[in-house]
Amino acid sequence: MPDELTRSLPSPDRFPGLRRRGFLAATGAASLGALALAGCGGSDSGSGKGESKGDGTPKRGGRLRAAFAGGGASETLDPHLASLFADVARAKALFDKLADYGADLSAQPRLAEKWESNKTLDRWQVTLREAIFHDGKPVTAKDVLYSYRRIADPKQAFRAKASLEPIDLKASRATGERSVEFVLKRPTAEFPNILAAFGAYIVPEYATVFDKKPIGSGPFRFVSFAPGRSAVFGRNDDYWEGAPHLDEIEFVVANEESARVNALIGGQVEYAHELNPTTARAHEGKGQIEIVRLRNSAMQGFCMKTDRAPFDDKRVRQAFFLIADRKELVDGALSGAGEIGNDLFGKGYEYYADGLPQRERDLDKARSLLKHAGAENLKVTLDTSAVAAGFTEAASIFRDQAKKAGVTIDVKMGSKDSYWSDILDGGTLCCYRSGAMPIEAHISQRLLTDSTTNATKWQHKDFDALYQQAQSTPDKTDRAAVYERMQRRLYSEGGFLIWGFADWIIGTARTVKGVNTKAPANTIDWARFDKVWLA
Repeated sequence: MPDELTRSLPSPDRFPGLRRRGFLAATGAASLGALALAGCGGSDSGSGKGESKGDGTPKRGGRLRAAFAGGGASETLDPHLASLFADVARAKALFDKLADYGADLSAQPRLAEKWESNKTLDRWQVTLREAIFHDGKPVTAKDVLYSYRRIADPKQAFRAKASLEPIDLKASRATGERSVEFVLKRPTAEFPNILAAFGAYIVPEYATVFDKKPIGSGPFRFVSFAPGRSAVFGRNDDYWEGAPHLDEIEFVVANEESARVNALIGGQVEYAHELNPTTARAHEGKGQIEIVRLRNSAMQGFCMKTDRAPFDDKRVRQAFFLIADRKELVDGALSGAGEIGNDLFGKGYEYYADGLPQRERDLDKARSLLKHAGAENLKVTLDTSAVAAGFTEAASIFRDQAKKAGVTIDVKMGSKDSYWSDILDGGTLCCYRSGAMPIEAHISQRLLTDSTTNATKWQHKDFDALYQQAQSTPDKTDRAAVYERMQRRLYSEGGFLIWGFADWIIGTARTVKGVNTKAPANTIDWARFDKVWLA
């Protein structure tokens, strides 16, 4: 990295708009996963030719400062640990995956130039494109196998572990410097989704330390990193897809939405991630800043722990499905910036069970279910936090809705710094959200017995078997039928009460061009800073 690109870390005095609310304090977290996931790639979106809010010829140079909610002093640049939106934005700047998800959630080639399977779908040959790491060494099959084996380490809890489960990594091998034969434990028709899995980044062979000077193959090179404060990356002129327009990208931590907005308006940052609908309405079309809406990107819901009282009784879960007034939640918590859900993830995505009737509020039936479950006058704690837009509002609205069914909900405010880790295993009911990912990935990462982010504790071996059946079904129509069967069960008795799908809202300075407007949160063209420029 040239010396002239090395800067000292920013002080809060450089960002007075961030000082009051958590630039140095950095006490928030915006989950992907609650995120969740995905990326794009491919010819159009991957090459930056998707729809963007900017016109004109790209201009080279400058530093763009992007404000994200962060994870405090525990932040890391280890791409296999990425779970927050800030983590993923930094990871995709430094690293690459073999594939990633396009705006339509289909897997598109990235470091993998192509893939092909045998007739029985249990062996896949992947050919790598010519790419180099930031230290000048080529990306090889050995790096790929090392990365995947590191993710699959049973002693670790890396996010992509569940997605990589179908691969027999002991039997898989390099068949050349840039070719890998993946041997699978069973036929898998949607193997490209595995290559695109959230967190499945390729790192150099034997890499174990990432926070001092991480080496990736992404569009930017490491310059500096202060957990909970800032990360600065410089342009990688040798990037396989072409050098970024920017000289540098700086990720600034600002946990409060108001701090991000004030910094954007004050000119201290040029990009503010995740704005509230009310903020967007106040500034949209006014000319001071630009508002980008990524429509219906984020699933919004409540997560019920199915392994503990009171939600270990499916009748209680079914009652809660019927308590929710979804339109009131969308109108109140999201200011109408979204659409109602039907207790299933992935509305509009491939394999979504759109034939199921839209669930409506039915308080009489909810009371009857609670009575038969012995849960009359039920009292339950709902964990929430200001960690994500609409969370506290949704909790208050649902509390009032539940009163009408005789249910008392105690809303408990959690720490923004640790909310996502706290609610993964603790509590019984919590606010939850996710970014875009294929329905297959949502199931593998959140709904299988061994899924590392199984927040509802949905653990059923027969459900796991259906997932494996879907993976192994070569005919797409037949595969869709299996996924529909799984979703019907979740619709009937699952642990996710999914009440809405929110617009993902981003604010930028008027000088920022090239921001894609059709990329759901966490697809490759979301936070795609190598395709952005400053006019």
